[in-house]
Amino acid sequence: MLLDIVTPDKKVFEGEVTSVTFPGSDGEFQVLSNHAPMISSLGKGKVTIKASGKTEELTIDGGVVEVLNNNIIVLAESVVED
Repeated sequence: MLLDIVTPDKKVFEGEVTSVTFPGSDGEFQVLSNHAPMISSLGKGKVTIKASGKTEELTIDGGVVEVLNNNIIVLAESVVED
Protein backbone atom coordinates (compact mmCIF):
# COMPACT_ATOMS: atom_id res chain seq x y z
CA MET A 1 0.00 0.00 0.00
CA LEU A 2 1.14 3.54 -0.64
CA LEU A 3 0.77 5.98 2.27
CA ASP A 4 0.94 9.78 1.97
CA ILE A 5 0.69 11.99 5.06
CA VAL A 6 0.49 15.73 4.40
CA THR A 7 -0.08 18.83 6.51
CA PRO A 8 -0.82 22.37 5.34
CA ASP A 9 2.95 23.03 5.57
CA LYS A 10 4.62 19.94 4.08
CA LYS A 11 4.53 16.28 3.09
CA VAL A 12 5.47 14.33 6.23
CA PHE A 13 5.54 10.74 4.93
CA GLU A 14 5.40 8.98 1.58
CA GLY A 15 6.10 5.31 1.05
CA GLU A 16 5.03 1.69 0.88
CA VAL A 17 3.57 0.27 4.11
CA THR A 18 2.15 -3.04 5.30
CA SER A 19 -0.28 -1.60 7.87
CA VAL A 20 -1.27 1.71 9.46
CA THR A 21 -3.15 2.29 12.71
CA PHE A 22 -5.07 5.57 13.06
CA PRO A 23 -6.68 7.47 15.95
CA GLY A 24 -10.22 7.66 14.59
CA SER A 25 -12.72 10.11 16.05
CA ASP A 26 -14.66 7.18 17.54
CA GLY A 27 -11.67 4.94 18.35
CA GLU A 28 -8.53 3.42 16.93
CA PHE A 29 -8.64 1.47 13.65
CA GLN A 30 -6.15 -0.29 11.38
CA VAL A 31 -5.84 -0.36 7.59
CA LEU A 32 -4.31 -3.39 5.87
CA SER A 33 -3.74 -4.27 2.23
CA ASN A 34 -6.90 -4.44 0.08
CA HIS A 35 -8.97 -2.54 2.68
CA ALA A 36 -12.44 -1.47 1.58
CA PRO A 37 -12.68 2.13 0.31
CA MET A 38 -13.39 4.59 3.12
CA ILE A 39 -13.11 8.17 4.33
CA SER A 40 -12.83 8.87 8.05
CA SER A 41 -12.16 11.78 10.35
CA LEU A 42 -9.18 11.45 12.67
CA GLY A 43 -8.78 12.60 16.25
CA LYS A 44 -5.66 13.68 18.07
CA GLY A 45 -3.32 10.74 18.69
CA LYS A 46 -0.69 8.37 17.36
CA VAL A 47 -0.45 7.05 13.81
CA THR A 48 1.50 3.77 13.82
CA ILE A 49 3.13 2.92 10.48
CA LYS A 50 4.51 -0.57 9.81
CA ALA A 51 6.75 -1.02 6.77
CA SER A 52 9.62 -3.37 5.91
CA GLY A 53 9.76 -4.81 9.43
CA LYS A 54 10.08 -1.35 11.01
CA THR A 55 7.53 0.59 13.06
CA GLU A 56 7.30 4.38 13.04
CA GLU A 57 4.95 6.54 15.10
CA LEU A 58 3.74 10.06 14.42
CA THR A 59 1.39 12.14 16.57
CA ILE A 60 -1.28 14.09 14.72
CA ASP A 61 -3.68 16.81 15.88
CA GLY A 62 -6.60 15.44 13.88
CA GLY A 63 -7.46 15.35 10.21
CA VAL A 64 -9.01 13.14 7.54
CA VAL A 65 -7.96 9.85 5.93
CA GLU A 66 -9.03 8.40 2.57
CA VAL A 67 -8.41 4.75 1.64
CA LEU A 68 -8.92 3.76 -2.00
CA ASN A 69 -7.29 1.04 -4.14
CA ASN A 70 -4.38 0.45 -1.71
CA ASN A 71 -3.62 4.19 -1.59
CA ILE A 72 -3.95 5.95 1.76
CA ILE A 73 -3.98 9.74 1.91
CA VAL A 74 -3.92 11.50 5.28
CA LEU A 75 -4.62 15.22 5.50
CA ALA A 76 -3.43 16.09 9.02
CA GLU A 77 -3.85 19.37 10.91
CA SER A 78 -0.27 19.07 12.18
CA VAL A 79 2.24 16.32 12.92
CA VAL A 80 4.78 15.86 15.72
CA GLU A 81 7.35 13.16 14.85
CA ASP A 82 8.22 10.93 17.83
